[in-house]
Amino acid sequence: MAINSSSKLSEVINAAPAAEAPKVAPKVEAAAAPKPAEESHEHADIKMSTASKSRKNMRYLQNMKKKGEKIVQMCPAELGPLFAMAAEKVGCDICRIPSMMSLRAANRLDDELLCGTLTIQKFREYVKIIHINFYMPTATYATKDQAVRWGAEWTFDGADSMLPMGISNEVLKHMTDNYVPVYGHIGAISGWQTNAYGYKRVGKTAEDAFRIFKWGYEYQENGMGGMTIELTPMEVSQKISEKLRVPVVSIAGGAPCDGSEMVDMDTFGVMPKPASHSKTYAQLMPFLCDAYAGWADDVREGKYPEEKHGYHMDPAELEKFTEMMDKFEA
Repeated sequence: MAINSSSKLSEVINAAPAAEAPKVAPKVEAAAAPKPAEESHEHADIKMSTASKSRKNMRYLQNMKKKGEKIVQMCPAELGPLFAMAAEKVGCDICRIPSMMSLRAANRLDDELLCGTLTIQKFREYVKIIHINFYMPTATYATKDQAVRWGAEWTFDGADSMLPMGISNEVLKHMTDNYVPVYGHIGAISGWQTNAYGYKRVGKTAEDAFRIFKWGYEYQENGMGGMTIELTPMEVSQKISEKLRVPVVSIAGGAPCDGSEMVDMDTFGVMPKPASHSKTYAQLMPFLCDAYAGWADDVREGKYPEEKHGYHMDPAELEKFTEMMDKFEA
């Protein structure tokens, strides 16, 4: 009898055990995207370097000179860090500061050391980007080792460079060889030294002008990364700034140079008599006096405080408080 092949094939298929479904590899979930640094770990703010990439450091200033961009330098003097904050907000590049508690006379080293540290730290609380150039007390660079010690400490406190007024080449080289950034000064020496020599114009003769140039050149060759030039003839200021590789910023130098500095006491018309090199952009003292006078008048005349300047206690709590006060006997 003939076998129906298609029937037999059907029986074989039906009798065979059902084939197992192919195994599917378990689904692997994609790794979660890393959380932002501030959320991922409580120590996410740890850094391997104390350097700040956002601050206007010495390299930044050098690049400004290379590009032909003018450096804007301010000095709040005794006006405080709030003025530095305002300068930073409008893009000023350098803030030169002495100790906020520095006296015009009778300074002592111990006071200067403490106040210097606190000044830098306080200014750095207010400004994050502007280049802080700290005016070192003279006694802190009387020796090479002192200069490195205090320059390094104040750099770690938040300064970007040191200003050691009238520093010798030997001490300067020791500082820069030990990586203390120095942004200094040539021309008229301003500070306590003017008590002995006076504050006067310099570089008026060819010989004296060349002396100032060599002074700046030697500073440059000993590692100074930039400098201000003060109270020199405008032609001298400009030629020196063009000849030196490092930035040269004019103070009362009469020329554009690589930029200019104005002390805030001049900028805001605080000085009793404006200097010939200064330009006043706002009258600070009248503005402050008007504000204080208005405030004082309101207090004396009962116009301050108004209802909107406070808040009321819950009536039930006020009643309890009043009873407590009435029962109290001193």
